[in-house]
Amino acid sequence: MTASEWGPNPASNPPAATYILPLRWTSDEALDGLVAYLQNVSAWLPVIVVDGSPEALYREHAQAFPPAVLHVRPRYPDLANGKVAGVLTGLEFAQTDKVILADDDVRYTADALTRVVWLLDRADAVRPQNYFLELPWHARWDTGRTLLNRALAGDYPGTLGLRRAALQRTAGYDGNVLFENLELLRTVRAGGGTVHRADDLFVGRLPPTTRHFLGQRVRQAYDDFAQPLRLTVELALLPGLLAVLRMKPRTRAGTLLAAVGASVAIAEFGRRRRRGGSVFAPSAALWAPAWLLERGVCIWAALLLLLRGGVPYSGNRLRVAAHSVAELRRGLQLAGPPDSPQGSDHVEPVRV
Repeated sequence: MTASEWGPNPASNPPAATYILPLRWTSDEALDGLVAYLQNVSAWLPVIVVDGSPEALYREHAQAFPPAVLHVRPRYPDLANGKVAGVLTGLEFAQTDKVILADDDVRYTADALTRVVWLLDRADAVRPQNYFLELPWHARWDTGRTLLNRALAGDYPGTLGLRRAALQRTAGYDGNVLFENLELLRTVRAGGGTVHRADDLFVGRLPPTTRHFLGQRVRQAYDDFAQPLRLTVELALLPGLLAVLRMKPRTRAGTLLAAVGASVAIAEFGRRRRRGGSVFAPSAALWAPAWLLERGVCIWAALLLLLRGGVPYSGNRLRVAAHSVAELRRGLQLAGPPDSPQGSDHVEPVRV
C-alpha cells in the first residue's frame, strides 16, 4: 500500500465513519507495516485499535501507533472470542454510526474504503471481497477456496462495513462462537437489518505465515458446522474420493479427471464473476482441487473436535460455529423497531 493510493487528506469532505481494528499479537514482526498503513487510514477517518496483546507489546504499540489512533484495551473479559470483545469495545468508543471493522492483515485503498462507507447508506452491513496482495504458495491454495465461494455462495472477508445502530438494537452479538463474522451478519439480519454482498468491491489483505496457515486448516473447516448444506457436501468429499479410488483403473481415471475439471471450471466462474479477473490471476482456479482435497480431510478432523467439545481457542473451547438466523430471532429482545437504510441481501452490487 503506497501513499499515492491514498492521496491527500480529504479534509473538506472526509468519510463519516470510524475504522475499528481488533488486535491481539504475540509478536511485533509486522508492526512497521501496520503503523504505516494506519498512518494513511487515520488521515482519512478516526481509527480505534482495540489491543488485547500482552502488556509489553501493548506499551510498544502505544508508542508506535500514529497520535491520531485511539489505542485502548478490550472490555468484556468473559467473552471466549477475543475478536468479538474487540469489536464490541470499539463500537462503544466510536462516535459515528458507520464503522469499518477490519483484521490486522486487511489493507484498504482510499477508494475501497470510501465505497464501503457509501454503501452503508443503503444497507446495515456490507461484505467486501478480500484478495491476497502477495501470493506465496499457501495464498494461491487458499484463493482456490475464495473462488469456489464466489461461484457458489459468496466469500466471507476479514473486514465488514457496519452501522452501529444495527447492533445496538440487538444488544450486540454472541461472543462465544467461532465464526464471529457470520454470527455478526446473521445477528444484523435477525434484528431486521440488511446485508449487502459487494462481490466487486475488492479489499486486499496480506497472507499469513505458512505456519499460521497450516494451523488454521481444521479450525476454518469447523466454521462450516454453521452452514448445514455446505457441511453435508464437504463431509461427502472424502467418502466419495475413497469410492472412486476403488473403481476400475480406466473408470477411476475418467471420474477423477471429470471431478478435477468440474472444480476448476466452477472456480474459474467465480474468478470471472463481478470483475474478479481484475485481482485474481488466470491460474488461480487451478488450485481449487487441492483445496477441496484439504477440506474433505479437515472437515472430518473438525467433526472429531466437535465430538470432543469444540475447537481450542485462546485457552477456551468453542463448540458453536455460529447460530442460525432463526435461533437468533427467537433469542433477541429488540430495542425498538428497525431503522435501517434501504438495502438487501441480494447479491447484485450497488455501483458508485
